Amino acid sequence: MLNLDHVAVAGTVLADAVEAVEVALGVKMQPGGQHDVFFTHNRLLGLADGLYLEAIAIDPAAPNPDRPRWFDLDRFEGSARLTNWICRSGDLAAELKGLPVDAGQPVALQRGDLLWQMAVPQSGILPFDNMFPALIEWQTDRHPAQMLAPTGCALRRLIVSHPDAAGLSAVLSDRLADGRVVIEPGPAGAMAEFDTPHGRRLLR
Repeated sequence: MLNLDHVAVAGTVLADAVEAVEVALGVKMQPGGQHDVFFTHNRLLGLADGLYLEAIAIDPAAPNPDRPRWFDLDRFEGSARLTNWICRSGDLAAELKGLPVDAGQPVALQRGDLLWQMAVPQSGILPFDNMFPALIEWQTDRHPAQMLAPTGCALRRLIVSHPDAAGLSAVLSDRLADGRVVIEPGPAGAMAEFDTPHGRRLLR
């Protein structure tokens, strides 16, 4: 089974992604760090229920990777926006073997004391035009959400749209049971609804 782990907002530069989150939710993001292998960097925001939000972009101070970056960031353009959702698995290799779509192969990653594996397609592009969740398996007892200060923000709904919503739903129906995740027909994209200290807010 899969569990919702976090959501990601991408920008052409990290400052744009951070600004998009902070303006939309009215709270400040917290420090993140750099990622080896894909040479990106991020900032984080703690959410209720063990979730968190990530602002992510290519790190201009890092070298180019020897493979396409995760989250399809090599092709990212336009304004900062919610681009990806990430689900946690207790056995990533077994989960990938059972999928009828190519969600990638496990890549070992580390940031500070955090160790994890992320399934990343060779192209960097996830199924269903990146609307399929990126799959992660944490390999440390501590989860990033436990390291972040409370913000008073909680995810109410994550709305994922795709022209083949029925196909996406069919792949996930017996793997993910989370009433906050809604999959509906429409152009490929995502929107999240949050409870915040300033009331209900939307992030697109």
